[in-house]
Amino acid sequence: MEIERIQLQKHGDDRGMLIALEQDRNVPFDIRRVYYLFATHNDVHRGQHAHRHLHQLAVPVRGSVTILLDDGNGPVEVVLDDPSQGLLIGCMVWRELYNFSHDCVLMVLADQLYDPTDYITDYAQFLREAKGSTLQEGLAACAVR
Repeated sequence: MEIERIQLQKHGDDRGMLIALEQDRNVPFDIRRVYYLFATHNDVHRGQHAHRHLHQLAVPVRGSVTILLDDGNGPVEVVLDDPSQGLLIGCMVWRELYNFSHDCVLMVLADQLYDPTDYITDYAQFLREAKGSTLQEGLAACAVR
């Protein structure tokens, strides 16, 4: 599965902490879009989709969230609760976000602008593409980036 937890370098002293996110340094792609989720209730499930080509870095700026990830070979659960760690999520990975803490702010950096045609929102369709020839073409496109 094309996911990787990365440790972000902290800078700080008794005044506080700072983390810089820099394209091609600790963010391994060109940053084309940044968005963040907040004020999400604990019982809400978000995401529930995969991207054919998009790569993302998710950083829990505050609080925590659980992310279920699946590349078609079975799910993996990851808890994000440390603002000095990010989670790289590649293309053709189904994601579902839940168990949001009341104070959760999740920032996501993406290598593409919003494109509704890149989304797969039906899990059965995702599995067909992940296990079929579309996956091989998609993985080739993912590798090129």
